[in-house]
Amino acid sequence: MYFESLSATSLQVVLLNLLVCVILFYTVYCLSLSMCCLTFKVWELDVLAPFDFKTHPSWLNTNYKALSVSTEVTYFVCGLLFALIVEEWVWDYAISMTILHVIITSAVMLEFPLTSHWWAALGTGMAQV
Repeated sequence: MYFESLSATSLQVVLLNLLVCVILFYTVYCLSLSMCCLTFKVWELDVLAPFDFKTHPSWLNTNYKALSVSTEVTYFVCGLLFALIVEEWVWDYAISMTILHVIITSAVMLEFPLTSHWWAALGTGMAQV
């Protein structure tokens, strides 16, 4: 099997890179969300905003615009930064990060996200990577 052929050192490197990518992803997400809130003049936003899939999808809703644009910006910027960190296998780290984001979102919101607009935002974000 693949995992048996991995040495402990290479597995540690992969897990460390994944941890760095997770920290980087949420840091970039919070920074881009902050910039979008300033741009769209959103003065109140829930602290759980990176995990919010319940916001009503409407381009008239400034909270929705801030969340959507920040998600796309995060995936674009993180795709570039992941390439600098891991140098190869960027898709694997991006997919792993997205799966972790879905798991963390489900745990934080205590519900699995079933809204199509949230999945569409993740899908278009992944397409940018």
